[in-house]
Amino acid sequence: MDAVRVALLREVLAGTEWLAATRQFAGSLRTSVAPHGGGLLLVGSESYEPWHLAAHLDDEAAWSGLPELSPTLVRHRVRPGEPPHLAVGLGRIEAARRGETLLVAAPDTPGEGLLERVHDARRGGATVLTLGGGGRELHALAHEALEVPEADGTVGDTGDADGIGFDTVQHLVSAAAGENSLPSPRSRRPFRDRLSRIAEQLLTPPPARW
Repeated sequence: MDAVRVALLREVLAGTEWLAATRQFAGSLRTSVAPHGGGLLLVGSESYEPWHLAAHLDDEAAWSGLPELSPTLVRHRVRPGEPPHLAVGLGRIEAARRGETLLVAAPDTPGEGLLERVHDARRGGATVLTLGGGGRELHALAHEALEVPEADGTVGDTGDADGIGFDTVQHLVSAAAGENSLPSPRSRRPFRDRLSRIAEQLLTPPPARW
């Protein structure tokens, strides 16, 4: 692991505001999916697909005993012949209803087409969460938002005071989402132990499923 990533994890261990912020956001994500079992939809912007977040949430779902955390990745462009789990288009967001959760995760601002669909999902009763850039319009639609200022998807390249990048924040969120989940006793491990898993994830490509 490079020095920047080591420094970022040390910042988290030292108790920066990001630790509390990411855990609070992860708690909102966990509670929004767990009681209903209606499913988690994950979408990025036109220029950014949250592959790694999808993979790590999938991993956390299995690790923590919360299958509801395993997301359906919604894509802006679906090519012919894609496997079913990679062939879900934006129309799925329009069909989102009460009991479902929509997580918009991208370092940049979504386009008008996605904003309209998020509005449809919110109007249909879905819980909307946003992570990353987003912008005012998207945040206004969200039940919970975690902004990463000037995020461009690269660890440490945000320009904010703590040097926390979008990539690091989404790893912290996905790890924290599986905390304190029943029935798995492993989920009761201290957050420090879970950070060692984040360190491994930062250097590991997504599973073959994604």
